[in-house]
Amino acid sequence: MMATNMAHNRPGSVALLERHRPAPSPRPASATVSDRRTEPAGGCMPSEEPLLREALGSTLKESRMANGFTLRDLAKLANVSPGYLSELERGRKEVSSELLASVCHAMGVSVASIILEAASMMTLDAAAAELASTMAASVGTE
Repeated sequence: MMATNMAHNRPGSVALLERHRPAPSPRPASATVSDRRTEPAGGCMPSEEPLLREALGSTLKESRMANGFTLRDLAKLANVSPGYLSELERGRKEVSSELLASVCHAMGVSVASIILEAASMMTLDAAAAELASTMAASVGTE
């Protein structure tokens, strides 16, 4: 499923931590990751962790837009339907490693840079949630 036409690719990279991210969309309780996991030893886990598919989707969309691709153009280069690419960008579908590579290569960015940016987003979201929880708890004790 790899895109073979690399002539239209644009060089680009996703800069870590350089832009403001919207707060993750609320998910139903059934989608909460933390209720299926135990707290790690030596640390507390945020009440709700962001989902990897949402972080990857958001990162793919940001990278697509930053590199000047329309959804339709990128979908054509990556050999995927525009509707499916839209579902990936909105975090509605899990992306396979093969499709992730195809989309990244079509944009001229590395898979690693997309994964690192998504992981960074998840870390920042989790830290923000933890900070908000700590601040809410401290306001309640005053």
